Amino acid sequence: MKKLAILIWFCLCSGLIVAQGDSAFKAPNIVIILLDDAGIMDLGVYGGEAATPHIDALAQQGMMFTNYHSSPVCAPSRAMLLTGSDSHLTGIPNIPEFLSEDQQRLPGYQGILNDKVKTIATRLKGVGYNTYMTGKWHLGHTENTLPSKRGFDRTFILDASGADNYEAKGYLPINSSAQWHQDGKTVDLPEDFYSSKAYVDKMIGFMDEEKEKENPFFAFLSFQAVHIPVQAPKEFVAKYSEVYKDGWFALRQARFEKAKQLKLIPQAAALGDMLPVFRKWEKLSEAEQREAANDMAVHAAMLEAMDFHLGRFIEYLKGRGFYDNTLFVITSDNGPEGGYPQGLNLVKAWMKFQGYHRDEKRLGEKGYYGAIGTEFASATASPFAFFKTYTGEGGLRVPLIMTGKNIPQGQKDAFTMVTDIVPTLLERAGLDLAKLNSEVPITGRSINPLLEGKADSIYSNKDAIGIESAGSAALFKGDWKIMRNSKPHGDVTWRLYNLKNDPGETIDLSRQEPEIFADLISDYADYAQRVGVQEMGVHYEAHKVVLAKAIKKLGGAFIKWLLVVLCLIVCARQVKRFITRRN
Repeated sequence: MKKLAILIWFCLCSGLIVAQGDSAFKAPNIVIILLDDAGIMDLGVYGGEAATPHIDALAQQGMMFTNYHSSPVCAPSRAMLLTGSDSHLTGIPNIPEFLSEDQQRLPGYQGILNDKVKTIATRLKGVGYNTYMTGKWHLGHTENTLPSKRGFDRTFILDASGADNYEAKGYLPINSSAQWHQDGKTVDLPEDFYSSKAYVDKMIGFMDEEKEKENPFFAFLSFQAVHIPVQAPKEFVAKYSEVYKDGWFALRQARFEKAKQLKLIPQAAALGDMLPVFRKWEKLSEAEQREAANDMAVHAAMLEAMDFHLGRFIEYLKGRGFYDNTLFVITSDNGPEGGYPQGLNLVKAWMKFQGYHRDEKRLGEKGYYGAIGTEFASATASPFAFFKTYTGEGGLRVPLIMTGKNIPQGQKDAFTMVTDIVPTLLERAGLDLAKLNSEVPITGRSINPLLEGKADSIYSNKDAIGIESAGSAALFKGDWKIMRNSKPHGDVTWRLYNLKNDPGETIDLSRQEPEIFADLISDYADYAQRVGVQEMGVHYEAHKVVLAKAIKKLGGAFIKWLLVVLCLIVCARQVKRFITRRN
């Protein structure tokens, strides 16, 4: 009897058998594939121009979600994706680059994943999973805050918000270099490094080197595609050279029509106007149009390159016999990036010093610095309003695909949140959510009732779901949403929308529905108090904080350089005097 008890305990811990009710099942392998700054319509299966056949195939085998929401910026999204807890409870309510030194002293705003929450890797490792991560981390960069200390057995990660895809270079003046770590130790990049390729290579390598091969595994593939700088090998770029030549207004309209065809939005939905400050495509010079279209071409090529290398990983899983028992989750951290660093003279000068170029003959290749800019970000966010950093649907509503054993084929428009991923996956792995919630706060809900056909929604019309980051905020309740966007493209004013009828957020109903508006405002105040939101203020602009840090960093570097030059001049004069005296 004692031997039998030991055997059962071993099976539970190894993850080979997990009790669920009166039956037993083999714990699934779990793979999360995270894109960076990809809008809901960037993937081919969602109507985008980029060729993403491997992701499309996974989507067609499983469930596509059309009303899934994340945070408007990356690090908070990643914290929620890996913990299931609201970002303010994780220690990363905003990205550190967007916070001044004073703001980072606010309670809960240090920008490092705290010890109050547990990652999904930690939880799965506790029941016998092998855990791996490759790609962008951005949740801490010290020895004790890297993923190797947060539940991952093997890691190869970029600790920063972004970086060059070919070299260990930063993409903004605040960090001229970038750092990668393997298993908690700093490493150099190989000569043939390209981010999407390397992250898949490393993931395959970790799994090949695994000694406990019979255990189920959790793999987190966190790609840099399509974060600034957009870069892609030339073999992927050429096919998109003419795709975006008609500009952002044409692209926004085309995606809107496609969204209706694919039933991503209701047929009667309206498309809002692009912001009035945006440039008119027809008023750009031919050279300016070509340059903007080129960046979009590289953007699409970067997505295709990512999908190509993801396909290699899928084939590896099939070859090892892992595929049939693997659950895939594919999503993005937030909507499209609207920043255009190369438009600033300060950054232009820094780019030249860093060896970056904008040479059309080397489009997307090593050293190329691409960014799609504000107007094309708004266009790629179609059919929704706004983009990354803002809480319009274009900044929050991103793709979500779930596929694998016991996940039906289809499309769901039920409201879901990034915090719902962890409880869904833990439940699939056989863990008791009620027990986990008593240990560490998981604020999300399991999506499994939707996947199993037991419910049409996991949130009722009475549930209020808040989100806040970088000064922008929103709260959802049934079909209703209030939204407040920070500057420069927002005016820090609350508005009310009915998303069922108006997903494009074209008609503010705050005056027509004052009681509903007041109710949601009160709900947001409760949410903010509950999770510890620290208001950024009406004058806050995230990108101005980044610029101030860049100026300070470059100013400090300039002073150091100037001191070195002065020292050399003084030394040269001393040497000259010495020689003169001897002669």
